[in-house]
Amino acid sequence: MNSPLPRPEADSGAEIAALRKNLRIARIAAREQLPDAERQALTTRIEAHLDTLVARLAPTRLAFCWPWRSEVDLVSWVSRWLAADPARQAALPVVRNPGQPMAFLRWAPGMAMDTDHHDIPIPADGERLDPDLILVPLNVFDAAGYRLGYGGGYFDRTLAALDPLPVCVGVAFELARAETAYPQPHDQPMDWLVTEAGAAPRTVSV
Repeated sequence: MNSPLPRPEADSGAEIAALRKNLRIARIAAREQLPDAERQALTTRIEAHLDTLVARLAPTRLAFCWPWRSEVDLVSWVSRWLAADPARQAALPVVRNPGQPMAFLRWAPGMAMDTDHHDIPIPADGERLDPDLILVPLNVFDAAGYRLGYGGGYFDRTLAALDPLPVCVGVAFELARAETAYPQPHDQPMDWLVTEAGAAPRTVSV
């Protein structure tokens, strides 16, 4: 499952695109096939590592994503994080215009929710929030912090537009790890990576 993929001999855009697509499809399928009991056990371990890392980074405005296609479900964890300190705020990303950066709207447990074009829950009327830390789901990731999303470029556009750039923490099951995510010039790396195996900063090539 996590064996390295061969690099193409010819570094063509079409070959790289195909490698990224196939890798994305394979790892999403593996994630969706996790048994419920195993998924819950892995999620509990991820939550423990997040507890330690987020306590160290000490954000007050945290953005996360509502789980889609069997991603790590962080809704309960964020709810507990909010309950521990009334000064904390959380937000969810919202796609308002395709091809444009996402907006982050404030979220709290129990608030009215709407759904986006993927039927993913989003705040129905949340105020805009500028997060200082973002928990980013990863379909595929490598040790350098590069990731594969769903191919729409939403997070890359959004992160490129943010100033200052929040701390970006990629969250995934370990099965999403790959030797390389075949990063492209526009790809924005994560600062930290969290899986059931632990939390670690991305490696930086010299």
